[in-house]
Amino acid sequence: MNNIYDLIKTGEGYTLELKERFNSSIGKEICAFANASGGKIILGIKDSGEIIGFNLTNTIKSQIQDIARNMDPSFHVNVDSVDNIVVIYVPEGKEKPYFVNGHSFLRYGANSCQLKRNEIRNFFRKENLIEFDRKSNPDFDFNDFNENAFNLFVKNSGISSSLSKELILRNVGLFTEDKLNNSGVLFFSNDISKYFLNSVVACVLYAGKTKTKILDKQELGGDFFSNFNDAVKFSLRNLRTEYIIEKVVREERSEISESVLRELIVNAMIHRDYFSNGRVIIEIFSDRVEISNPGGLLFDEKDFGKISFSRNPILVDLVLRLGIVEKVGSGITRVRDALKNNVVFEISSNWFRVIIRRDNELGKISEKIIEETTPKTTQKTTQKILELLKQNPKYSRKELSELIEGITEDGIKYNLKKLKNEGKIKRIGPDKGGHWEVLE
Repeated sequence: MNNIYDLIKTGEGYTLELKERFNSSIGKEICAFANASGGKIILGIKDSGEIIGFNLTNTIKSQIQDIARNMDPSFHVNVDSVDNIVVIYVPEGKEKPYFVNGHSFLRYGANSCQLKRNEIRNFFRKENLIEFDRKSNPDFDFNDFNENAFNLFVKNSGISSSLSKELILRNVGLFTEDKLNNSGVLFFSNDISKYFLNSVVACVLYAGKTKTKILDKQELGGDFFSNFNDAVKFSLRNLRTEYIIEKVVREERSEISESVLRELIVNAMIHRDYFSNGRVIIEIFSDRVEISNPGGLLFDEKDFGKISFSRNPILVDLVLRLGIVEKVGSGITRVRDALKNNVVFEISSNWFRVIIRRDNELGKISEKIIEETTPKTTQKTTQKILELLKQNPKYSRKELSELIEGITEDGIKYNLKKLKNEGKIKRIGPDKGGHWEVLE
């Protein structure tokens, strides 16, 4: 049972769902885990990880097992109760795809997403039921394990540091057949190119509109998180910066907002086809930026930007734990909203490319920062935010805006960023399940 308590400490993810009580969504979660890699559903736990307990009656146990049996095809789960905590053990299905009440679901990060029948059948047909990211890697030598990268992951994802390394790796899905899987190697190898030469991220700055003359070039071969951060830094370093003054507040903005770059770069890294020999490539020209990755869509092009699908679900889960992206499945919409007509998506059967046009107007399409208060009231607002976060570090932007009179969620977002830049607060873990730490 101690392992269950330790599992709860790692938080919700690709193989774990926490629920306060039994409800109608249980069928959806069982179906999603069966269609993915299996997992556990624990009843009697709040989203925050607080244990409130749940009384498992014979009636409820039968209802849970009946839900699984009535799936198409029929399925079996084990239900156990210890110390007033209920655990539903969902194995990976052997007859995918599964449906519950005529609907099919697939685990995506810490969420269970509904799919159309043709979409899920097409997905399993294309992938041949083989996922690169959870394939065990028998060649990995633990002498190449990057302890610093691992410790940074534990800290940034909000996982308790009291847990052992092996337990954390197992609980977040990085062990397959008692060996570190490819996701674990990508995230925690000292020399990623030793195991996957194609995982190197190439960044290039050209002198003009063609590839004739190279001004700057980097090949990033570190761990996944370092490669991502370094790719973002390379891009920002080689783009123009403008200075905006709004109501006496000076704001530095890249011609393409950092949030857009982060979204597009991490998408290229987590959704790429790692079975392909191609690399993720970031190319900056005088008139455009191109971000390309090997691997076409897993669904019809008409559904692009509408459904959430990935060939590397464990990588998606790790990225969500780190809070690199805000929300599953909404990245393309956010990019389109930010860039308007300045972005083009080129899709082929083997490659995916994003092209962002550069021009003098791009500075205007950065995320809009709304400063609603004078400097004097800003100081009062930030002080109120600090006081509230000391009381409850898990307050969301929406909750803070409701508690502080006269400020919207955008205003809260601005002030949180200001406090973060001033070193007064820092974010621990992802948006869902994470919290703020007050440093002063």
